[in-house]
Amino acid sequence: IGVANVIPGVSGGTMMVSMGVYDTLIGCVTGLFKQFGKSLKTLLPYVIGALIGIVALASVLTFLFDNYPLPTSTAFIGLILGGVAPLLKRIDRKKTNAFSMLLFILFLALIIVMAVMKPVEAGDAVEFSWIHALLLLAVGVVASATMIIPGVSGSMVLMLLGYYRTVLDSITHLKDGLLGGNMALAVQQLKVLVPFGIGVLIGIYAVAKLIEWLLKRYPVYTYSAILGLVVASPVAVLLRCDMTGVTPLIVLISLATFIAGYAGSAWLARRSDKEVKTLNE
Repeated sequence: IGVANVIPGVSGGTMMVSMGVYDTLIGCVTGLFKQFGKSLKTLLPYVIGALIGIVALASVLTFLFDNYPLPTSTAFIGLILGGVAPLLKRIDRKKTNAFSMLLFILFLALIIVMAVMKPVEAGDAVEFSWIHALLLLAVGVVASATMIIPGVSGSMVLMLLGYYRTVLDSITHLKDGLLGGNMALAVQQLKVLVPFGIGVLIGIYAVAKLIEWLLKRYPVYTYSAILGLVVASPVAVLLRCDMTGVTPLIVLISLATFIAGYAGSAWLARRSDKEVKTLNE
């Protein structure tokens, strides 16, 4: 989930849905203050894993996307599509209607439109001021909201806002400063990451509450919209994939990574579904 949030065009929310843990995590976030111990026990492994993915594996995934774009993209597409079947089971077909189909089409189109939009790459160092701090907080709210909405890439939204390189560079410099013993460099990054991080926490909680409310009152419509976001994600990933130098061998490797991703996601989704049923019982 953490790695997915770093890669433009890939959604952490989609990974949650594909792995069958979306409802569980949303419920834990919204119930954090009511059932703090139980919610924290469930959330903590995911939070730690996401942080490891963001800090430790982001550079690896960036290397793979830069050097092997198609096989890496198809692996993520497999991960996404492997969780579609469990999602379909959550939609009561007897209650579907024209409006639910319209929502599916509209949200599918939204992701494709976002994928073809030209990203803004600022990447300049942000000098600290209260105005910049408030702006980074607002960017964090928007980015985190999109991070947990399936199909919408938080990194892609950061690109469109022009803050992707700013945040990613700050994370990289923080890691380099801590590992290299350069505390001045590490502390300098907090001017960007602290207000951005506060915005992320606010956005995650607020959007989780909204999604929980929608799932309780309009489950068919909400899942139809989520399905549109998820189904559009592979299209968005391919639209942003560099197809230069693709050979028959690369196509075969890409097919293999797709199958591996699909099988892994389907297995995780089944395991997560069993765990959720056990918890509910």
